[in-house]
Amino acid sequence: MVSPLENRSLPELVTGLVGDISGLFRKELNLAKAEASEKMSHALVGVEAFAAGIVLAICAVGVLLAALVKGLAAFLITQGMTEPSAGALSSVVVGVAVALFAWGLISRGLTALKGENLKLDRTSASLQRDAQVIKDRT
Repeated sequence: MVSPLENRSLPELVTGLVGDISGLFRKELNLAKAEASEKMSHALVGVEAFAAGIVLAICAVGVLLAALVKGLAAFLITQGMTEPSAGALSSVVVGVAVALFAWGLISRGLTALKGENLKLDRTSASLQRDAQVIKDRT
């Protein structure tokens, strides 16, 4: 028995192929848009975490350093340390602790923004499958 594809002329086959390819690319474009939107949402979470880390680092420098340095210096003075030494040591201790906390938040945000997290994996795989289908059909 003869299949309907064998009865079609070359122009009809080419027209069908062009229509299929055009529909395929429209679908791939829609997939790419959806995946890019998803990746951008993920990236925005990273940007928000990064921004929060920066804001907290600035606030920490302004508020925590002043309050914690004075509190630690007062404690060290009660332990027998001289006032200038207690002030200097407490400044270093508090500054290092706040810097480590801020570094943790900033590195978390930067990790979310790495290029690997923003790749369009599904779109790339789908395009490769589609290219293989087109090669097989031609």
